[in-house]
Amino acid sequence: MSNYAQETVPTRFIEANGIRFAYRRFGKPGTIPLLFLEYFNSNMDGWDPEVTDSLAADHEVVLFDNAGVGASEGKTPNIVAEMTEPCVAFCRALGLKQLHVVGFSLGGMIAQQLALEHPELVERLILLGTGPRGGEDMTFSELSPEEQADPVAFLLAAFFSPSEASQAAGREYMKRLESRKNDPDLPVSRDSAVAQVAAIREWGTIPATGRYATLKSITHPTLIVHGNKDIVVTPINAFILARHLPNAQLIMYPDASHAAYSQYAENFLENARLFLSG
Repeated sequence: MSNYAQETVPTRFIEANGIRFAYRRFGKPGTIPLLFLEYFNSNMDGWDPEVTDSLAADHEVVLFDNAGVGASEGKTPNIVAEMTEPCVAFCRALGLKQLHVVGFSLGGMIAQQLALEHPELVERLILLGTGPRGGEDMTFSELSPEEQADPVAFLLAAFFSPSEASQAAGREYMKRLESRKNDPDLPVSRDSAVAQVAAIREWGTIPATGRYATLKSITHPTLIVHGNKDIVVTPINAFILARHLPNAQLIMYPDASHAAYSQYAENFLENARLFLSG
């Protein structure tokens, strides 16, 4: 397992609750695994290998497609709370009893719900470019035909700020995403993407009472990472998380949008290692 990297690790499959899940597992055996939860409309190939491969030097890394996503079977739920159920089933099938969870955007929403519903499973949380339930300005729309037609341009515009430095970092990020040459993941289906949008919208709906009340129950050590120019999940949401989560620390990167963790990968990895070492 330790001889593989994200670019070379084979895709494996495991069945749980009648769903055949696709996953990739590599890194340092015998450690608390890092479970990576994907962002909207992404699969296992969407993770930055500079980050996953670096973290794999000290931790076991588990990437997987949740129900209905990519190469996994099943149907994608249209509510975030229901996305945790197949995630837990997958973890139990693999025999994972303790996890550090890394959630990016939609994945960060699932990570919060997972920590809330199954606190015994989660050791530490790393929340990337995400927001709380009922957060500020979290009413997302489906991708336009233009955005769907040119996913590279869309990612560069959404994940990185317009500055020359940020766009250059974005282009390097896109190159790294192409580094896996064999055994690519399957694309996210239209039905799955539609369900994910519905789930994000439901998550972003402001409740009538107790808007951030559940956050105080997530007592796990949490590292929040955000870009100060994030146009997908506005930065105020990171501050809300940091304010209401009892055991959280926040890193806000300058001149960075949604993929701040990737734009500042070297800095992020240093902070993540310190955080995960306790």
